[in-house]
Amino acid sequence: MSTSSSWLVTHRRNPSAGRRIVCFPHAGGGASFFRSWAQRLDSDVELQAVQYPGRENRLAEPLMGSMRELAAAAAQALSAEPERETILFGHSMGAAVAYETLRLLESAGTSHVTRLCVSGREMSGFPEAIDSGPRGDDNLMATMADLGGTRSAVLDDPDLRAMVLDIIRNDYHLIDTYRPDPAAARVSAEVVALTGDRDPQVDMAQVKAWESVTTGAFSLHVFSGDHFYLTSHVRSLVEIATAPRARPAARARS
Repeated sequence: MSTSSSWLVTHRRNPSAGRRIVCFPHAGGGASFFRSWAQRLDSDVELQAVQYPGRENRLAEPLMGSMRELAAAAAQALSAEPERETILFGHSMGAAVAYETLRLLESAGTSHVTRLCVSGREMSGFPEAIDSGPRGDDNLMATMADLGGTRSAVLDDPDLRAMVLDIIRNDYHLIDTYRPDPAAARVSAEVVALTGDRDPQVDMAQVKAWESVTTGAFSLHVFSGDHFYLTSHVRSLVEIATAPRARPAARARS
């Protein structure tokens, strides 16, 4: 593992690779979540993951409190990288961060991001009212247990719980207060939506709404599993994410 900046962790460095996939972790997650993906990638694809502040090798850094701030920093880090065909993959909160990062990159003239993969995240159906208060400990632990992403040992051990809850609380506050801009220009990159068929956090119709954010091709893939279905389907996800680009389907004129 090596780093090109504090924001990007390179799990398999290959400067000569023609393509790269950049992964955005879920709430409370870090870049190491995607380390195992390197074993599934073809040799011409480099794997990077975004490392949010306040976790893993950035544990001492202050957390960020808004999607705008987080996406802007990620976009700046990616803009400093050499241009080559790039795929963005985000899971849960990471799907929203990846989408907002792509919007910023495209608005700045970037055209080498060809695909956005959004996993375990809805694009519509959010409550109009925003509860700006942070979640309490009991709410956070119940939510994490329901989603299946945190081992019970982490929730049960007081020292571990104290260490991670502030990070997770901040991330949940970030996503609880985030709303996509309905007037935002559509991106040109292909969009691929992915979800588990037993995910308690997503509604299938609202996952399909990701089609509305792009002028390019769109596809939806449903896997067996809950919110963290992707841990059991790494090979298939890598194949989908790095597959040859699809041609956009004809769209009806409004």
